[in-house]
Parts: sequence; structure tokens; C-alpha cells
Amino acid sequence: MTDEAADPGDGTHAVDFWFDPVCPWTWTTARWLTEVRRLTGIRVRWRVMSLEVLNEGREVNPEDPEGEWGDYLRQPVRVCAAVAEHHGSDALGRYYAALAVRLHERGEWDGLARALDDTGLPAELAAAAESQAYDEAVRASHAEGIALVGTDVGSPVLAVTPPGGARFAFFGPVVSPTPRGDDALRLWDGLLTLGGVPGLYEIKRTRTHEMPSFD
Repeated sequence: MTDEAADPGDGTHAVDFWFDPVCPWTWTTARWLTEVRRLTGIRVRWRVMSLEVLNEGREVNPEDPEGEWGDYLRQPVRVCAAVAEHHGSDALGRYYAALAVRLHERGEWDGLARALDDTGLPAELAAAAESQAYDEAVRASHAEGIALVGTDVGSPVLAVTPPGGARFAFFGPVVSPTPRGDDALRLWDGLLTLGGVPGLYEIKRTRTHEMPSFD
């Protein structure tokens, strides 16, 4: 597997989307990207990254400042890595969608196996959650995404390969609620415009809500 989605050669954009499934804000972005794909036909390759790997060595883990979640935060991405390795990117995208609905929209933090059933994937993949067997694959995929944007970021990382153009990558976009229809396309067009500006590093404003809206 290369670290770049190939130009499809048919005038559409190719997108690599790195995500940690435990991040609720990433799910709103993924829903937006799925809407853009529906409206434009862009090609999306789903990739895994890990906020636990990103935050290793920090005195306080910003994803778990009280230490309440422990090793659980590594478990969903391990199962995602197992799905990707055995069934490919499209299956990973389907699994992530089912898993995110259970985790973030229903609060079913024990829903890893049920999400496999939702997508018709083998139940035995759930065993990856408690295993270190896929940790190397998680780290390798994570490293590919982070190499494009640096370590002072989070989930998701989005890399776009325009038809016949130069690839660019960003952390984000972080947006809530998920834009739909024309709003989704405006955000997509804006991202493409920003990506074409050499030397643009950051645009940011403080979030006004602790958690995203899934309405």
C-alpha cells in the first residue's frame, strides 16, 4: 500500500481520510465527506490513525485527562485496522460508519462487535480489540497521515489529490453540525481553494460547544 491515493484519471478528486473512531468530531467530518462523495463522485480511501499514539509521552493525555478510559481508547482503532487489513478500505468505511453511529450517536461504547454484525463482517475481528496484533499496522498508517501535517494536530487528517494536480493535506475540517447539500459543497470548494495556496498553515477559531451535534 502506498501512502497516497492515486489520481483516478477520470477528472475526480482522490481523498485519503485518516480517522480515530473514538473522536466524535471526526465523525461529523466523515459524514460531511460522505455527503460530498455522494454529490460529486470523489474517491475516498479510509485510513486509521490513533490519538493514543499521537499523545504518547505527554504528561496528561488530552483525550483522557482523568485516566478513566485506559486501554479502551486503543480498542476501536485496532478493530478498524483488522477490518482494513483483511477486507480493504471500502469495508473499513462501512464499518466506521456503523461503529460511529453506535459509539457517538447511541452511546454504545461496547458496540464494536455489533457494528461488525451491522456491516456483515466476521465476528472474530472483534478479538483484535484486546490484542496487540494490529498495533504495528495502526502505527504505520498513523505515521503516514501525520507525516503530511505534523504532530500538532488531531483526528481527522484529510489529504486530497486533485486530478492532475499536487496533493495537499490538512487536519480537519472540524465542523458541526454536518453540512449537507449546497453547504457541503461550499465547504468542499473552500477546502480545495485553501489547499491550492502554498504556505497556508492554519485557520482556526475557538469551538463554542464541547461536543458536536449529530442532528
